Amino acid sequence: MGIFEFIYYLGYSAKKSYSLKYQKRLPNKVISIGNITAGGTGKTPATIAIAEEAKKKGFYPVILTRGYKGKAKGPVFVSHQPSRSRRTRAVNHRLYGDEPVLMSKILKDVPIVKCADRYNGGMFAIKNLKFQISNFKSQILFILDDGFQHWGLFRDKNILLLDAENPFDNRKLLPAGMLREPLKEMERADIIVLTKTENIRRTAIDEIIEELKGHNPKAPVFLSEHKPVGFAKSSGETMPLEWARDKNFFAFCGIGSPESFKKTIWSTGCRLNGMRIFNDHYAYNQKEINAVVKEAEANDAGWIVTTEKDMMRLKGLRLPDNIFALKINFMIDDEFYNEAFKW
Repeated sequence: MGIFEFIYYLGYSAKKSYSLKYQKRLPNKVISIGNITAGGTGKTPATIAIAEEAKKKGFYPVILTRGYKGKAKGPVFVSHQPSRSRRTRAVNHRLYGDEPVLMSKILKDVPIVKCADRYNGGMFAIKNLKFQISNFKSQILFILDDGFQHWGLFRDKNILLLDAENPFDNRKLLPAGMLREPLKEMERADIIVLTKTENIRRTAIDEIIEELKGHNPKAPVFLSEHKPVGFAKSSGETMPLEWARDKNFFAFCGIGSPESFKKTIWSTGCRLNGMRIFNDHYAYNQKEINAVVKEAEANDAGWIVTTEKDMMRLKGLRLPDNIFALKINFMIDDEFYNEAFKW
């Protein structure tokens, strides 16, 4: 272990020990969704899917999120305000973060609370929502977004997501690698989900599962896919996947797993003539988007594609009509949901 990795480990250990010592418990069930690496494992589509399934099972889901890079001081409800004003749309993203705004856009009737302290966020939700539904206390289900390392809040079910394309990176802790925690901490997971398995050979998946069982022999392992389902403009207009077939696209993104996004674009049947990669959670400006448009034209691409999260960060900017977000759904067997909601 290198010196910087060791320094990170000391800070991580101290924070974990303190948080567990003063851990709090909400008066309702809590499902945590998180990962053990820094980067894109597909938490947002998974969180959306679990919230939608919770509604089908009669729960009243409430998502608790820290709202990464959002400037609003919590606890506060995340608001997606459809507006003709670019300024209003941009304010939403800056206040709450791109992922919470995306979730609120898709999950229109699911409350989302931004608060660094998820316990305080949960109590805030209970106080402000208790008069809106009958049997509130028995129906509410908290979904802890990106919560595997949020030790300060007790959870009834710990769901760990791992990107099947790169589950452990180089097996080193930050900043030497991408691990947020040592691999042995996977033993805390109640359920493990391998994401983006659509691009992975079955033999490689079996090897990953074998290693996972060495760290956590009790947790069931499920395979999931992130399937493209269509293209959407910032205005909300959508096009089916078939529309993109044989069209020339140029892509750009600022996410944790750009190579995975590239493979997903290819799976739609379009031609990808180039791609520009920005840093994760990148804050775009008008000059950069204009440059992307020119680069697309130079690469003979009549269409531009990005991720749904990136599209949230484009709010407030002037966008041409040929920029689309690729819509992604989290696909997994029903048995996963049966296990997730089993107490």
